[in-house]
Amino acid sequence: MRRPSKTTRRTAATASAALTLALGATACGGTTGPASGGELSGQTVTVAGVWTGSEQQNFKKVLDAFTEKTGAKTVFIPSGDNVSTFVGSKIEGGNAPDVVMVPQVGVLQQFAGKGWLQPLSDQAAGTAGATLAPVWKNYGTVDGTYYGLYFKAAHKSTVWYAPEAFAQAGVAEPTSYTDMLKAGRTLADSGRPAFAVAGEDGWTLTDWFENVYLSQAGPEKYDQLAQHKLKWTDESVVKALTTLGELFKDKQLVAGGAQTALSTDFPTSVAQVFGPEPKAGMVYEGDFVGGVAKDQFGKKLGKDAKFFPFPAVDGGKAPVVSGGDAAVVLKDGKNSKAGMQLVEYLAGSEAAEVWARAGGFLSPNKEVDIASYGDEITRSTANSLIATGDSIRFDMSDQAPAAFGGTKGAGEWKLLQDFLRDPSDPRGTAEKLEAEAAKAYGN
Repeated sequence: MRRPSKTTRRTAATASAALTLALGATACGGTTGPASGGELSGQTVTVAGVWTGSEQQNFKKVLDAFTEKTGAKTVFIPSGDNVSTFVGSKIEGGNAPDVVMVPQVGVLQQFAGKGWLQPLSDQAAGTAGATLAPVWKNYGTVDGTYYGLYFKAAHKSTVWYAPEAFAQAGVAEPTSYTDMLKAGRTLADSGRPAFAVAGEDGWTLTDWFENVYLSQAGPEKYDQLAQHKLKWTDESVVKALTTLGELFKDKQLVAGGAQTALSTDFPTSVAQVFGPEPKAGMVYEGDFVGGVAKDQFGKKLGKDAKFFPFPAVDGGKAPVVSGGDAAVVLKDGKNSKAGMQLVEYLAGSEAAEVWARAGGFLSPNKEVDIASYGDEITRSTANSLIATGDSIRFDMSDQAPAAFGGTKGAGEWKLLQDFLRDPSDPRGTAEKLEAEAAKAYGN
């Protein structure tokens, strides 16, 4: 999916729904042939993105629909996890794609800073202005210029659980963080620890932190911390780490304890709740957990696998953290004019509805027909994403320089893994986070 970035984090998983993928067929990307006629007949649009497996195949259905509409041939090129390196090498070699699906705000900003991107057309911007909450357009804007259309989103504030475990323990879906921990201890008393925690994948721990922090500290401080206008030594960070430490240190709450969690990757954490030998009652991560439970373990969403919203912490508002993929047009693409027409198509509801019907997809576009989503769980998640409007916040670590927010064994990922191992010193962890953030942000 992508560097265990968060969007592969997020989709990290989805990679997990790339799971038992439709393997061989997607490894080399592929082409979509032109329809007869059409204003772009005879032209080719190349699109690069991190998607593999079922995600790639479903996006190709969107490209097929664009071909049917315009006559353009489309070619999808898998970029691998490191989109920045891939695109840079393609530009340097004179073979840049026309459109890139960018999985991180920080990477989009980097591309814009290097002068690689074309501003989006008035048509794309106008459609986006009418169909997206302003926050999504803001995330695609750099220094006042709109470069990135957010086409695919992830809802990263969902806690998934096994209904039979809740029924056996006699617990209901919690509505506060305190109640969630209490329900978790009741689950443990009934024979199944509360949470499967994928500590081997540091990105999952950043997601835990971000949800606690957004609810506890509020959106303004979240934005300041994401931009490093607020230091990680701020008391709000120490407080969030302290709150998270209460969960990490409790063996009733973390299945197998910290050492087991640190050797558990994301797909395994889902298996520990929904697999044939369950070891926990809940797993926190994004909406993509449902796809893994359904596709890999045959669970029926809404019956065998359910979720509740990540609950409010300390009387704050329930958080809604998201991730997403933005379509950008490269200046050096061989057919960037047709690439811009593809982005204009992606801005409308028609393109999103194609993928929604295929599954494994959420759109930030409020004009998408909710009936396009194939099950009630996905419809509920999509409604929540849209209803949140400008209160939604993009994954914080995906907004950070990769050296801090997206590198295995370094920065925030490693320091939160260390904190999972020993959560006894939240203030000391905050100081280490600030030291690493200062280096990565250059201040």
